[in-house]
Amino acid sequence: MKRRNFIQKTAMTSGAIAIGGNLAFGASDQTAVKHKFNLKYAPHLGMFKHHAGDDPIDQLNFMADQGFTAFEDNGMRTRTIELQERMAQTMKDRGLQMGVFVAHEIYWREPNLASGDKTKREEFLDYIKKSVDVAKRVNAKWMTVVPGHVDLRQQPGYQRAHVIESLKQASEILEPHNLVMVLEPLNFRNHPGLFLTDSPQAYEICKAVDSPSCKILFDIYHQQIQEGNLIPNMEASWDEIAYIQIGDNPGRKEPTTGEINYKNVFKWVHDKGFNGILGMEHGNSKPDQLGEQAVIDAYKEVDSFL
Repeated sequence: MKRRNFIQKTAMTSGAIAIGGNLAFGASDQTAVKHKFNLKYAPHLGMFKHHAGDDPIDQLNFMADQGFTAFEDNGMRTRTIELQERMAQTMKDRGLQMGVFVAHEIYWREPNLASGDKTKREEFLDYIKKSVDVAKRVNAKWMTVVPGHVDLRQQPGYQRAHVIESLKQASEILEPHNLVMVLEPLNFRNHPGLFLTDSPQAYEICKAVDSPSCKILFDIYHQQIQEGNLIPNMEASWDEIAYIQIGDNPGRKEPTTGEINYKNVFKWVHDKGFNGILGMEHGNSKPDQLGEQAVIDAYKEVDSFL
């Protein structure tokens, strides 16, 4: 064999080995076992946009690739029907369970449900009716409801009665569809002046409404600020809690960035047999891809309680 031919064949063989090695690595990488979380943590759009890009479908696929099995989207109600359907199909294909979306326009500065005003009640009930269609379209079971601002011109008892009556009527709309509105108490610091602020109050209202379609969204971030004593308060209201949201305090960022011992909280939730969704309703503590990876790593850390 001539020296030139030998060199060419050797180079081609070496190149084939290198290509084969790369292909084998790529196949191994694509079929790698995804991380398996013990609980259904639900990211939201924008949380991983530096990895996945701006397209919602790409973001959903990235979440699934990381091992997340749920997703929540406060703004789903306002998205186009075409996008809702595309997102629903992607979630179905990738094994992502849909979490909450916000069912209605929230009154942050003036009373609506607490006022007893019939026009505002009808407006709220109309939102609930429309949200039934959204829920069916995206395979959602839960929708967030915030009763709005207090009515300073009425005694608390009257306000409570007005809110309960509105929620009873909303439950009548949701019950035939096996859908659940989850009432979210919000803390006084971020949202001063709102009617619903703590878990005992939410528990009392759910008991008064007395419907499987009216339950509590226990947001750990809000309740750490509002009342603390997290696990005992969750225990006391557990039979009315249908959904949980997450955020560390201070800062409302991912677990491990604040004072809450999320590993213990998640272990307690897991030991209770909770099979629902825990929405990751918080920001990222660091920017760009490094910050997004920090979120993923934080959840792997606090989820390692078994």
